[in-house]
Amino acid sequence: MLQSSKTSSFPTIQEIWEQCRPDLLKVEAQIQKDLVSDVPLINQVAQYILNSGGKRIRPLLMVLSSKLCPSPGEDHILLAAIVEYIHTATLLHDDVIDEGNLRRGKKTVRTLWGNHASILVGDYLYAAAVARGLTLNRQEVNLVLQKACCQMIEGEMVQHAHNSDFGIQEADYLRIIQQKTASLIAVSCQLGGIVSGGSHEQKECLFQFGQNLGIAFQVADDTLDYNAQKQRLGKTLGADLREGKVTLPLIHLLRNCSQEDKERVTRTFGLNDSSEKEFSQVLELMYRHGSIEYAFSMAREYIEKAKGFLTPFEPSVHKTALQVVADYVVSRDH
Repeated sequence: MLQSSKTSSFPTIQEIWEQCRPDLLKVEAQIQKDLVSDVPLINQVAQYILNSGGKRIRPLLMVLSSKLCPSPGEDHILLAAIVEYIHTATLLHDDVIDEGNLRRGKKTVRTLWGNHASILVGDYLYAAAVARGLTLNRQEVNLVLQKACCQMIEGEMVQHAHNSDFGIQEADYLRIIQQKTASLIAVSCQLGGIVSGGSHEQKECLFQFGQNLGIAFQVADDTLDYNAQKQRLGKTLGADLREGKVTLPLIHLLRNCSQEDKERVTRTFGLNDSSEKEFSQVLELMYRHGSIEYAFSMAREYIEKAKGFLTPFEPSVHKTALQVVADYVVSRDH
């Protein structure tokens, strides 16, 4: 049972993780139970990526969302495991597409076992998620999961079309992250309402809460690429710049800097061997033009919008916890 902090009316994010631990441990057990391939390499690879240090933010959101509605049961445990399978599958595929060598500070699956293993285990996790979802025999669950998966693929395709595109508009960037990242986070919250007897309004509010939180999450994550402490996040600073990804801080900078500075930035962009000095020059320009603060400010705006969709729910420790989780998304490590 969630409780408020003794020193504040709001629990800390650490207290929320700890107090939700019983449900989250059930999710972990469900994940392990469903990983039963007769092919040892599939189990080995899947175990590696599933246990590589992810925060399990989607299961946490589903657990809390399910508690807001009148009939919380146990179906959210299975669905949280399913969502985590889907999320992990996207990571395996993304690392192949992006030719990524590190994730969360560890070598990627493609680096250790190759692209073929990364793609095939990702496919296996997608198939396992679908199979387990069907056992609930709930058409609404199947439809929202199917829609989210399609949106994630569409978002990846749109992002691919805009790779190294200096003319990408802010609206295009937001559409990409809404599809690639926010769609699954939105469904995680919505499913919590579906399996716990939420009304149509409650399920829609949970979806909108998750969608706006998901957009904020990705905006903040993209901005941390220029601002984070590498040791704490397991990120290589400037990776997006070197990989040719145009994210919100860069969009803002290119929109506001001089033509001379724009040419300097574009020369650095996409160069895997760009020096720390060149990256520092780009970073200095971002600070000078307020690009990093602009992006964080937008993330905070989406968080406030997200929290507004919790208004129809009665005050409760679980509603408060969702507000704290939302604030955490844009306060971490910056």
